[in-house]
Amino acid sequence: MAHKWVYKFSASTTDGNKDMKPLLGGKGANLAEMCALKLPVPPGFTVSTEACLAFYQNDKKIPVEIISQIEEALKWVENLTGKKFGDPANPLLFSVRSGARASMPGMMDTVLNLGTNDKTVLGMAKLTGNPRFAWDAYRRFIQMYSNVVLGVKGGILEAQLEDLKEARGVHEDTKLTAQDLQELVEVYKDVLLTEHGLKFPQDPMEQLWGAVAAVFNSWYNPRAQKYREMNNVPHDWGTAVNIQSMVFGNLGDDCATGVCFTRDPSTGDKKFFGEYLINAQGEDVVAGIRTPWPINVASTNDQNKQFKTLEAAMPAAYTELVKTYQLLEHHYKDMQDIEFTIEGGRFFILQTRNAKRTVAAALRVAVDQMHEGLISKKEALLRVQPDDLNHLLHPRLDPKAKKILLATGLPASPGAASGFMVFTSKEAEEWAKGGKKVVLVRTETSPEDIGGMAAATGILTARGGMTSHAAVVARGMGKPCVAGCSALTIDEKMKTLSVKGKTFKEGDHITFDGATGEVYEGEVPTVEAQISSAFAEFMSWADEARRLKVRTNADTPHDTKVALEFGAEGIGLCRTEHMFFAPERILAVREMIFAETLDERKKALVKLLPFQREDFYGIFKALKGLPANIRLLDPPLHEFLPHQEHEVKELADVLGVSEKRVLERNNHLHEFNPMLGHRGVRLAVTYPEIYQMQVRAIIEAGIQCEAEGIQTSAEIMIPLTSELKEYALIKKECIEEIERVFQEKGKKIKYKIGTMLELPRACIMAREIATQAEFFSFGTNDLTQTTFGLSRDDAGKFLPTYTMKGLYPQDPFVTIDQAGVGFLMKHAVSEGKLGNPKIYSGICGEHGGEPRSVEFCHQIGLEYVSCSPFRVPIARLAAAQAALKG
Repeated sequence: MAHKWVYKFSASTTDGNKDMKPLLGGKGANLAEMCALKLPVPPGFTVSTEACLAFYQNDKKIPVEIISQIEEALKWVENLTGKKFGDPANPLLFSVRSGARASMPGMMDTVLNLGTNDKTVLGMAKLTGNPRFAWDAYRRFIQMYSNVVLGVKGGILEAQLEDLKEARGVHEDTKLTAQDLQELVEVYKDVLLTEHGLKFPQDPMEQLWGAVAAVFNSWYNPRAQKYREMNNVPHDWGTAVNIQSMVFGNLGDDCATGVCFTRDPSTGDKKFFGEYLINAQGEDVVAGIRTPWPINVASTNDQNKQFKTLEAAMPAAYTELVKTYQLLEHHYKDMQDIEFTIEGGRFFILQTRNAKRTVAAALRVAVDQMHEGLISKKEALLRVQPDDLNHLLHPRLDPKAKKILLATGLPASPGAASGFMVFTSKEAEEWAKGGKKVVLVRTETSPEDIGGMAAATGILTARGGMTSHAAVVARGMGKPCVAGCSALTIDEKMKTLSVKGKTFKEGDHITFDGATGEVYEGEVPTVEAQISSAFAEFMSWADEARRLKVRTNADTPHDTKVALEFGAEGIGLCRTEHMFFAPERILAVREMIFAETLDERKKALVKLLPFQREDFYGIFKALKGLPANIRLLDPPLHEFLPHQEHEVKELADVLGVSEKRVLERNNHLHEFNPMLGHRGVRLAVTYPEIYQMQVRAIIEAGIQCEAEGIQTSAEIMIPLTSELKEYALIKKECIEEIERVFQEKGKKIKYKIGTMLELPRACIMAREIATQAEFFSFGTNDLTQTTFGLSRDDAGKFLPTYTMKGLYPQDPFVTIDQAGVGFLMKHAVSEGKLGNPKIYSGICGEHGGEPRSVEFCHQIGLEYVSCSPFRVPIARLAAAQAALKG
């Protein structure tokens, strides 16, 4: 039996159903389903997504067996309608639409009125008694086909239409006569031939094969590829082609076309909402050339309130539309986006799909439909994409505002930022103190930029990846960030940013969207985030469903409080090094680094002790007994040294040494590969007094809190362990210092000591290390770097090519590489339990807030995930969905 490539549908019979989206695409599956419901759908057929893949395998030619099945389906539609494709007397016309299994902006636009030519246009004019309609259909077809299939820019023919309207002294297309439109058709054909060397095809079959091939070719156009990469849609799905017999909303005043939503797509309110136009075709409603009319009173606004509603203009058709929308929402159990046409007073439905909506609307609809008994809590929770919650928690760009796109980088931290450009952290802080909103623009950031990052409304860098310093810190602060925007040339000395032949200077406005990575010229208005009661109820359902705990990565009491408000259940990573960069502390850190003797080093550490104790006290107090996983100092010491000329001089003056001595020490501490150098546990082996000071600060803060009736739960984490002996040595020294504090204070508190698994060897040796550790925490940022041998700050230059070519399924710094990094994690969890049945494990890398990674953490049995404060709700929902999927 021959393979089936083409699936027919009509109001009386259908080959498909709504569950066949992978094969028929979303549009095709829904057309088939509506036919099964006996709704008035114009007949047609769907060419499957498999045919798209076969097209590419056949050197971008439609295979013969597919051509044969399309021709057979075409005859079937001819028999149903009593019309013939290409017949001058009674012509059958088609619409051609693309349709992947997921809605995909950037795919091929619709072509209407396919089959129109110099002969069939005359037949349509005679058949309908409406020459104006016929010539209008023909000129629309030439415009659409030329743009979509022949590749001619849409504005070229549109300009001819505008010139004709100006010459005739009219503002709307509907005011042009049949004669005007006939002349326009000849102008269009002449422009195509003389300016583009294209003869407009007159053979309807040639038109059809051109349109089908254009749909298939659009699957790999740059816009569609970019969309798939941004939304993790596989490149090997392919798209279907929907070929449907035309019904006409532009035959006269008893005809109309419109789009409607079964609920408000902006708010989720339960109100039937939509727009329509009398005597128009579908694209007129969305093109913005004519102001659409409201379908009912609920759809009126200041722009359309003077127009007649569909309910008043065509009450019978409106009644049928209401019955149809109610049936479809109940059948699909979701809010629907419906396209309809009325021809000669007769109602037809052309398409339904689950409606696109704001995340606020998505939450409202899910909660309302659960209360209405339409869906279960499980269905409601699975309906909202966790990442979409980002838009609820951060300001966003005003969707109505005009924007000039300059470049696109990595969407490192969501939210919209607009402000004056500054190029140093010092300026960011000074401008912000003066009440100005600033965007910190850097080639890349370093820990020294922490003050400027905190002062800025957003951070923009030319280098770095999704787990670069800028990205990680911005997410922790809840600041919008675009990283690795390589199209930008940033001159920090001259304080300029250059892109696309334009140069901008300090003080110029710039805007970016951290959720998309897009950077815009000038100031673009933003809209503040709003959280509804539906959000709180929805998230309470998520908490009931999930097994994984969700903690936060936080280094300050403020960040901790923000995360707790978002539902965090403790801290999974407190980076103590971030506490060292405040101006009053950094000098003490640098004194420690420059110390020649142990006594000098201890003297500097004594200055740091009260600062650290105060930090931990504030965090414990905010947590009120929830666990706090505190990572002891991790980065190499050179990161704390000055690099700017004025900072070198300042440090030399304070220490009473020459600037040359400061630079020499800088050079001495320089490492060729600091990520694999003298850092983490290795620092403590060399300088044990650093960790001793830190554990003293932790325990003293804990004792102070408990004396005030505040419970504490400290987890002390030793980073970068790869060997049991080094871990055991540092653990022993930490415990000795803790016991000294207990003796001095005459009080004890509970604490735990564990380690961070961020090296492959640590994962391999997990059973042995677990005999001495009370917990494991996976540092997946560094574990990914060391497993792949990649630098997260440099990989952004080539990783997009790897993912585009299918070498990696996704960026491993964004989503856990389950085959490699995931294998090591799974091994460490199971081996760790064998070494210590009481050990528990979590994750504190940036993957802890990424939905697919959260699902993997659930599957391998981690106890918790930890992420930046603003990603806590995302992780909570992702954990719930992981549990519900089983």
